[in-house]
Amino acid sequence: MAEAVSAEIEARRIEAGRLLFARPWRFVAGVAAADGLPAPQGIEVAFAGRSNVGKSSLINALTGRKALARTSDAPGRTRELNLFDAGAGLTIVDMPGYGYARASKKQVAAWTRTVFDYLRGRANLRRVYLLVDARHGLKANDGATLDLLDRAAVSYQVVLTKADKVKLEALATTVAEIASTVAKRPAAYPRIIATSARTRAGLETMRAEIAGLIEGGELV
Repeated sequence: MAEAVSAEIEARRIEAGRLLFARPWRFVAGVAAADGLPAPQGIEVAFAGRSNVGKSSLINALTGRKALARTSDAPGRTRELNLFDAGAGLTIVDMPGYGYARASKKQVAAWTRTVFDYLRGRANLRRVYLLVDARHGLKANDGATLDLLDRAAVSYQVVLTKADKVKLEALATTVAEIASTVAKRPAAYPRIIATSARTRAGLETMRAEIAGLIEGGELV
């Protein structure tokens, strides 16, 4: 009986996620510092990750828009907190990428301060999706971000990008390794989602989970 109820809830959230992301999403603002953010409305989910990990591509794929979030082959292009919404009680925040080797120390410090201030001060931030390239797994600066999120007590979830570029066996190994790592972390949500903006793998799951956050519950 419990399994049937869970399946019913999941089916409802899949449909809710489909409807949510079929709405006309729009760019709201790009801010260089947390004190420039608009007043909180509804809930927010944020996308974090290394430069060129595919944050903008995933946001575009989720919303069904080709150029809602700007994409580039050049790492380090997203240097602001970019906000998007569709008038549905949810704001998506594309955070500046980290780990860009050519960035100056001054740039890194400015981006880091913006991100830290946002994580600490945004009361309606419900979850951070930490994007990790499926081909490479967790890197050292990903670990530093996990530490930061744990200290900030912000719920976060690891999402693998570019999963289509990895063989299934290797992908399963990476998922298991990351799941083992985050199981020891207090603010981590245990489920790892493997996605591909190109093949659309994992997008339905992500949409359903985000719809569940709006409802105030989560898929298990």
